[in-house]
Amino acid sequence: MSTAEKYVHSLKQIKESEEKAQKEIDEFKKRVSEDFRSFEINTSKSIVTAKSDSERLVETSVEHARKIANTETEKIIEEAKNKSKTISSKIDAQTVREIIDILLKEV
Repeated sequence: MSTAEKYVHSLKQIKESEEKAQKEIDEFKKRVSEDFRSFEINTSKSIVTAKSDSERLVETSVEHARKIANTETEKIIEEAKNKSKTISSKIDAQTVREIIDILLKEV
């Protein structure tokens, strides 16, 4: 084999190596791109799920607070009714102020 043939043969090997390396690089880029798209999709799904869960939690918390407030209000009204039964039939201005203070104190 002559020197020129060896040189051409070496060039062909270099070219094949470059093509093989470029193919590996392209495949790696493709895998990274697919992984990134998958990550974006999963992240978006996670955000939607977290938002939905947080909205549900807020609704539940508001409903719970509403129930507690209603229970407390009913308790205050019942207490006021019971106290009003014990008040004498003669109601003066001072007694009316005390009743109003009791009712407004809890609100």
